Amino acid sequence: MTEPAAIKAALIEQARARGFDAVGFTKPDAVPEAKARLERFLADGAHGDMVWMASTAQRRGSPDALWPEVRSVVMLGMNYGPAEDPRDILAKRDHAAISVYAKGDDYHELIKARLKDVARWLVHNAGGDVKVFVDTAAVMEKPLAASAGLGWQGKHTNLVSRDFGSWLFLGSIFTTLDLPADVRVEDSCGTCRACLDVCPTAAFPEPYRLDARRCISYLTIEHKGPIPRELRALMGNRIYGCDDCLSVCPWNKFAEQGREAKLAAREVLRAPKLADLARLDDAQFRTMFSKTSIKRTGRDRFVRNVLYAIGNSGDVALAQEAERLLDDASPVVRGAAVWALRRLLPAEGFSALRRSDDDASVMEEWV
Repeated sequence: MTEPAAIKAALIEQARARGFDAVGFTKPDAVPEAKARLERFLADGAHGDMVWMASTAQRRGSPDALWPEVRSVVMLGMNYGPAEDPRDILAKRDHAAISVYAKGDDYHELIKARLKDVARWLVHNAGGDVKVFVDTAAVMEKPLAASAGLGWQGKHTNLVSRDFGSWLFLGSIFTTLDLPADVRVEDSCGTCRACLDVCPTAAFPEPYRLDARRCISYLTIEHKGPIPRELRALMGNRIYGCDDCLSVCPWNKFAEQGREAKLAAREVLRAPKLADLARLDDAQFRTMFSKTSIKRTGRDRFVRNVLYAIGNSGDVALAQEAERLLDDASPVVRGAAVWALRRLLPAEGFSALRRSDDDASVMEEWV
């Protein structure tokens, strides 16, 4: 197979047969503005603790900086649309809200395996060299997906698709073959600012700009230490990620539920109780979240998030779960337990927990 248009058509067919719902083609130099946007993001310090974004900035700036031989980029999307509105769980304050993408199997492993399968087919039938990437690599996937016609970057900086709303996992195949590029999709956000206005922590300083340091997804997943005090109460019961800006998008009215069974929410993660999650030790955490994205965060950060949610629950009955963790081996867990108890208990009840001068000092530090 040598004719570029024929290769492209056949590749789309092969990708769809392997579970991909959207396929588009672009060139490595199609998003020159992405580098400048990344540089501004880093210069503002908006990446927070994600030092890897700064250390890989040069390669991340454009595909040909990552791999000079690339001539075409194939962007692929897999729909993971949820069966229900992710915001419904926010009203159940004694239950945990977990981001849609993390409730099933780890999408990185699933998508990378499928990408490799499609890439092998391409090399076998059309030649050339290839490299495949999911979002753990230094690739600006969302700008590339937009230039490949899969959608546009909305005001929340995420990709929006006319067919799948906000619910597309992205992966890419870099190839040395010169394949026809697709037409960029026009931005159709219009005057809508639903995604900006719904953000609990005001993480968008302006449309199309995100300050990760205020984003609940960043705070609950990437941030390693105590979450800033002024943001804890705003997290509600969101313990891993946040889907508010995604789920509120009007374009989701055209979205369909994802068809990949491995990405579907595990029943145990649909609405887990905060009390149950607070009792997880490291071994139990690893077992419960085996083969999920959550496992990489680690038990201590996860339980930290659970304790903030307990503090926000208003449920005094959950104070016993926080009190039990005052002696946890992890300082970040102990600190979050103190904060939760201060939120749930009356002043005299909280003061009674101070068993020594050291306890009092620690509690004052974390309140």
